[in-house]
Amino acid sequence: MKAEIFAIGTELLMGELSDTNAAWIASRLPALGIELQWVTLIGDNLEQLADAFSRGLQRSDLIVTTGGLGPTQDDLTREGIANALRETPVVQDEVVRELECYFQRRGQAMPSRNIKQAHLIPSAQFLPNPNGTAPGWWVEREHRVIVALPGPPVEMHHIWEQQVEPRLRPLVENEVTVTRNIKTMGLSEAAVDEVMDEFFGQENPYLGIYSKADGIHLRIIARAREVATARQLIEPVEAAITARLAPYIWGYDNETPEQAVGQLLADRGLTLSTMESCTGGFLANTITEASAYTRYYKGGIVAHGEAMLMAQGVAAATLKQYGVVSQETATAMARAVRQSLHADVGIGLSGVPGPAALEGKPMGLAYVAIATATDVVERELRVPPRRITLKRRVSNTALIELRKLLAARPG
Repeated sequence: MKAEIFAIGTELLMGELSDTNAAWIASRLPALGIELQWVTLIGDNLEQLADAFSRGLQRSDLIVTTGGLGPTQDDLTREGIANALRETPVVQDEVVRELECYFQRRGQAMPSRNIKQAHLIPSAQFLPNPNGTAPGWWVEREHRVIVALPGPPVEMHHIWEQQVEPRLRPLVENEVTVTRNIKTMGLSEAAVDEVMDEFFGQENPYLGIYSKADGIHLRIIARAREVATARQLIEPVEAAITARLAPYIWGYDNETPEQAVGQLLADRGLTLSTMESCTGGFLANTITEASAYTRYYKGGIVAHGEAMLMAQGVAAATLKQYGVVSQETATAMARAVRQSLHADVGIGLSGVPGPAALEGKPMGLAYVAIATATDVVERELRVPPRRITLKRRVSNTALIELRKLLAARPG
C-alpha cells in the first residue's frame, strides 16, 4: 500500500507553525506495511486542495491529512475532498446534537459556524473526536482511502491510535514492516558508520544512521510477510550493533533520555535534583516531560552569575579560582543542589550559551557533573555555538550519562 500525507494550513506555509504531525504519522506507517511516498504542505485554498486530492487518488492507495477540519471559513479539507470526489456534503443532525452537547458541557452555546463540522459526503464516515469539536473523516472510494484528521496533536493522535490504525491493519495483507531503533551517544556519526560499515547498503534489512540531539541513532528496517520473519531479519544486525557499541547505547525505539533515566530512578527509589547555569531551565523542563517525574525529581535551580551560585551553596573560593564556567564549578553545583534538596543524585551544568564568550571561554563550551554520595561523573562538551543546540545537547548528555551511571550499578 502506497501512501501520502497532506499537512493542511496556510500557517504552515507561512512558517507560523511547524508541521510535526506528518513525521508522527510517518513513523507509524512502516509497522502497518504502508510505504510513504510523498508529504505535501498545502494552504487553505479550495482549488489547490481539490487538485491535490485528485492527483493523490491517482497515485496513492492512502491519503492521510491533518488540519483544515475546524469551523471557520478557511477550514476547507472537507470541501476539498468533496470537490475532488464530486460529492455533496450533507449536515448530519445527530452530529450537530453531539456538538451542541459538547459546548453545553462547557457552559457555552454552540456557534452556528460549528455546524459545518457535521457535514458528511456519501463516501465518508465520521471518526469521532472525544478531545475536540472536529470529527475526522474516513473516506473510501474505488479501493482508495482518505483519512482526514484534525490538526491539534492531542486530538489527531487519539483518533489515529484508537480508530485509524485498527481500520488500516486489515487492508495490508502482503507485507509488514518492522523497525528497531538503537540510540547511542559518545561517538560521532562517522565513527559509528565506520564501526557498522558492512551492514550499510543492504536492502532487507536496511540499516540507516541519523544524527539527533540525543546522539546517533541506528534504525534497522525489515520487511516480510509476517512480523516474526521480519524480526528474525533484524536480530543479527541488532546483535552486531550491541556487541560493537554496547558502551555507547542508552536507549531503544521511542525511548527518550528523560524516560530512560526516570524509569531507573523510579525503579530504584532514588531522587534527583538539578542546578543549571547555561541551559536556562531546559534540563528541568526535559525531566518533567516524563509523566512520572514527581516520583523522583525533587526540583531544580536556575542560577546565573557568581552571586546566585554562592547563594545556592557553591563556594566563593571555587568560583574565584576556576570561574563560573568550569568543571570544578559544575561539580560544586551538583554537590550543592544534591545536599540542599536532600536528593540522592545532583546534576550541575555550566557553560557558555552565547551570544558572546564568557570569562575568555568560547561559546559552546559546557561542563556536566553528576554527583551521588559515592561517585562524581564529569564531562566537558564542545557544542556548535547555537544556543538551542547547547541547551538540548548538554541536557541530553547529562541525562544519558546519569542513565549509564545507574545502569552500571547493581539494581
